[in-house]
Amino acid sequence: MMEYKGYFAKVEFDDEANIFHGEIINLRDVINFEGETVEELRKNFHDSVEDYLKFCAERGEDPEKPYSGKFIVRVDPELHKTIAIQARKTGKSLNAWVNEALKNITQQSHTR
Repeated sequence: MMEYKGYFAKVEFDDEANIFHGEIINLRDVINFEGETVEELRKNFHDSVEDYLKFCAERGEDPEKPYSGKFIVRVDPELHKTIAIQARKTGKSLNAWVNEALKNITQQSHTR
């Protein structure tokens, strides 16, 4: 994975063509780039992000933010009840409780 200005790219290597292919993965728009070396790939990734930001500015549009901080999760009603009760027991809103639980899970996965 590569990251630049909050935009993330997944990279694959094409052994037959001897070239790296990258795609920005946290936008609805499709933005691809490539390079024969890591340095060229990184430069082209940065250039692609800058071109995207420039294009948005020229059109008078705000660039798509990679993440808004909101997402909808559908869960089983019993799980919903259980986590709502746990949140109330700790004096937190359901959103705050789930946010903390997700942070804890993420931190645990980074320490493994």
